[in-house]
Amino acid sequence: MNDGAADDGAASDHRPRVSVERDGHVLVIGLDRPEKRNAADLRMLRELSLAYGLLDRDPDLRVGLLVGQGEHFTAGLDLGDVAPAVGEDGLSLVPEGGLHPWQVEGRQLTKPVVAAVQGTCLTLGVELALASDVVVAEVGTRFGQVEVSRAILPFGGATIRLPRRVGWGDAMRWMLTGDLFDAEEARRIGLVQEVVPEGEARTRGLELARRIAAQAPLAVQATLANARLAVREGDAAAEARLQPELVRLMQSGDARRGMEAFLSRTTAEYEGD
Repeated sequence: MNDGAADDGAASDHRPRVSVERDGHVLVIGLDRPEKRNAADLRMLRELSLAYGLLDRDPDLRVGLLVGQGEHFTAGLDLGDVAPAVGEDGLSLVPEGGLHPWQVEGRQLTKPVVAAVQGTCLTLGVELALASDVVVAEVGTRFGQVEVSRAILPFGGATIRLPRRVGWGDAMRWMLTGDLFDAEEARRIGLVQEVVPEGEARTRGLELARRIAAQAPLAVQATLANARLAVREGDAAAEARLQPELVRLMQSGDARRGMEAFLSRTTAEYEGD
């Protein structure tokens, strides 16, 4: 939920709600409504889904870095804008060419996402973190899954992913009370992987994204897919794909480049084929 940021000015009404910037093979996706603490209206959610769609289909992009422009990651949903759009079948927010940013319906993103969060990270922000693969938070970040205090439920995946990620008790502690918690608690329960000093989340997130992007793209995507398969369908389903995926990857050009680099003690430059 949005905790009451000021209204947008007319001059800012037509600019994008989500910024997109290429950094080599990394797509930096920014929640860009800082005058409202990046509270997400329907337009932001649809632009975010389009950015995820771009990340997924562009072969030159290997990793996404999700950031919040300004002092805050996001204050959550702009309920005044989003609530009227909820129909009998729920909320439609994925236009043609997009992917659901919370990954709770439709086609799944095939590439990893690093989230770098700071300031306030409420509701959909927590769920975006849960839908990401690595999360970095600044030390002063405040987290909250506060939907119950607004008489709704978390509908972006927290009811599914948070118990799985942090355990039943910790998930219920925070979801059922709507209380806020800090970055150290987020790291303790496993929501966050690294806590960094103020002002350094984006820098550290970009370092990690670039590190992932330097690896063999097909191998990164296969690793991600197999881990997700294990979560979604169980160990046996993932185990059944291990050998076929190994054979497929060993036949790739990048496997040859990796072997040549290993033998020559140089760093491989992977091309994604």
